[in-house]
Amino acid sequence: MSVTKNPLLEKFDTFQNTAPFSLIKEEHFEKAFDIAIEMARKEIDAIANNTAAPTFSNTIEALDASGDQLSRISSIFFNLNSAETNDEIQRIARDVSPKLSQFGNDITLNESLFKRVKEVYESKEDLDLNVEQATLLDKKYKSFSRNGANLSEDKKSRLREIDSQLSQLTLKFGENVLAATNAYELHLEDDSRLAGLPESAKEAAAELAKNNNKEGFLFTLDYPSYIPFMTYVDDRELRKELSMAFGSKALGRL
Repeated sequence: MSVTKNPLLEKFDTFQNTAPFSLIKEEHFEKAFDIAIEMARKEIDAIANNTAAPTFSNTIEALDASGDQLSRISSIFFNLNSAETNDEIQRIARDVSPKLSQFGNDITLNESLFKRVKEVYESKEDLDLNVEQATLLDKKYKSFSRNGANLSEDKKSRLREIDSQLSQLTLKFGENVLAATNAYELHLEDDSRLAGLPESAKEAAAELAKNNNKEGFLFTLDYPSYIPFMTYVDDRELRKELSMAFGSKALGRL
């Protein structure tokens, strides 16, 4: 589908710059990710290839400020994928995740970039940094070193392979957990078994049952249903049943 204007790439003209969800369509995401990754890549290249001596400002602060639009798009998309997903969003997630994993590795395994970060880190005692700046510097350096920056080239290649596989497996795991969550329901018609449960929670369960063409009360593994049930219901066996279902989500699924 041809899209002439992409709200994900525009300045959010909303209260507190919140995401304009009413304007964002599924078809906006892939193009937005591609453009935002390319923009962030240029920002990273500019830092890594800067001919000036590395400083806290032109390296650490610049690095921290890079990729802001990509972070914003990722936050919106993966929140949707967690809270209100569907087959198309899951497909996009499977396509986008390897790109994000590769880009993340392109940053932390960038030898020129890490060299600049390391130079600033090793001279930190002479920089007169405040607490916030020192913390940021420490986190940036450790992020690189803990994500493979000091590895040999062959081990860096292996790390890229593992991270790519992990990004896909993480998505698959999330999809399996979501499918298991949606598949389970506890249907009760006898409200005497719900002793202890607040009326508001009972009303919500009755409404959920009605929406699913059932009599009585319906409980699921979604937190708004699960947490009140586990917190207040007196019936130990019912709590055990729901807890076991919650703890065994996606067991046996590949």
